Amino acid sequence: MIQRIQTVFLFLLVLAVISMLFLPLWSKTDAATGETVVLTAWELKSKVLNADGEATAAGNIPSKGTIAIGLLAIAAAVIALVEIFQFRSRLNQMKLGLLNTLILAALFGTSFYYAAYVGAEMIEGNDNGSYEAGFYMPMLALLLNALANRFIKRDEDLVRSVDRLR
Repeated sequence: MIQRIQTVFLFLLVLAVISMLFLPLWSKTDAATGETVVLTAWELKSKVLNADGEATAAGNIPSKGTIAIGLLAIAAAVIALVEIFQFRSRLNQMKLGLLNTLILAALFGTSFYYAAYVGAEMIEGNDNGSYEAGFYMPMLALLLNALANRFIKRDEDLVRSVDRLR
């Protein structure tokens, strides 16, 4: 039963959330000073970029920890891995899928909060910054989790219909 399509979706969910830990989520540059604030899963830090876009020095703005994003991402990945190996109990898989939906929604909300409110206040500028690839990973993970939950429910419905025939 581990070779089902929902296992593929859950594995892709794990990859998406783990990649979020290593990708930048959001960045904003101050045009006057050239200082850039970058949000990652672990911290919100500033740095000064040269003309090539390489960091030349640490910025003047003190870093802030965003460990909640990293912990929520790790929790979502662990729950998805546990869900993969619960294939003998589809009801447990569905419960874990619901829990993972809540954690992924909290992950997306936390990422948005740090980008839109905390990070935007750290640096001057008229724009809202740019959302990087890591920011979209929780949305992809939510989609993959919904697909996995759909196929788990489909399997459970199939088993129940076969039980009615006996």
